[in-house]
Amino acid sequence: MPGSFVSVTSNWLGRELRNDPDRWRRSLTVTEIDELVAASAPYADGDADLPTIDVDDFPLPHLGPELLALRRRLLDGLGFELWTGLPVADMSRRQTAAVFLGIGAHLGSLRSQNAMGHLLGHVIDLGRDPADPTARIYQTNARQSFHTDSTDVVGLLCLAPAAHGGASLLASVETVFAEVERRAPELAARLFDPVATDRRGEVPPHADPWFEIPVLSRHGGHLTVMYQRQYIDSAQRFAAAPRLDADMTAALDLFDEVLDDPDIHLAMELAPGDMQFVHNHGLLHDREGFVDDPFRPRHLLRLWLSIPGDRELPPVFASRYGSVTIGDRGGIITDATTRLHAPLTPT
Repeated sequence: MPGSFVSVTSNWLGRELRNDPDRWRRSLTVTEIDELVAASAPYADGDADLPTIDVDDFPLPHLGPELLALRRRLLDGLGFELWTGLPVADMSRRQTAAVFLGIGAHLGSLRSQNAMGHLLGHVIDLGRDPADPTARIYQTNARQSFHTDSTDVVGLLCLAPAAHGGASLLASVETVFAEVERRAPELAARLFDPVATDRRGEVPPHADPWFEIPVLSRHGGHLTVMYQRQYIDSAQRFAAAPRLDADMTAALDLFDEVLDDPDIHLAMELAPGDMQFVHNHGLLHDREGFVDDPFRPRHLLRLWLSIPGDRELPPVFASRYGSVTIGDRGGIITDATTRLHAPLTPT
């Protein structure tokens, strides 16, 4: 049976961090904002392709070292951080996107978030049905449930919040696993067995429409998570996919129950100009269901980043990430992907 794994920094409880935001919240200074505006100025107008932004094209002499420090805290600290104060109301959509992509370039390399090759994602309700097995949950207003994405670090930039709901939820996988193991060690062990997860129609060449990776993996001294319960359940629509037995279903149910405990997870509201960065291998994230203002819907920009210096991943992750090469892994590429680009509007 896999033993417990404890990390001093990333084994945290939501109830403890809730009252200590100084540990995970940082406000941009006026100097840093001015630097971001100046660096993005060449991209504020025209039709240059925004994905070509790299570190050399986006100089941040003061903020750049701070972003490298953020990278280390994501990998070796709490695993997440919230940066506030970007004046998105005073910037065009194009300049806002350029700023976010430029920040992403200082943290790592951009990865495609869907079969369309989007390096800049739009988290917004497009009216998709969450029960549709070809829909991605971020295209709906439904609760997402706790999950991970197919990348090292996820970045979100809030353009507009929901009228009601839509809070962001985070949880430490080490904390969750320790509690599952305390309650039911025999079920905790099952989380290290492979499960089939639906690709939701975004299938790489020569691959099955599902992939098989354990919810939890121990590799290189780390406990790493890969999880999306709705997609695990919907993978059962494929007759050839491995079946979920009663014990595995019970293990997943308990995993979800612990994740949903408000003492375990941390909830935060994202305001316009807030940027949230989350290390995807040690944390799970969620989004509450929401109701939109019909005149200003909830809208977040998203980055998927592969990070230099990140942890090693088990070889089985290549079935989803395409590669496990540190700094060059993750993202979604299919035969339908014609080019990588950063759309400024949701599609």
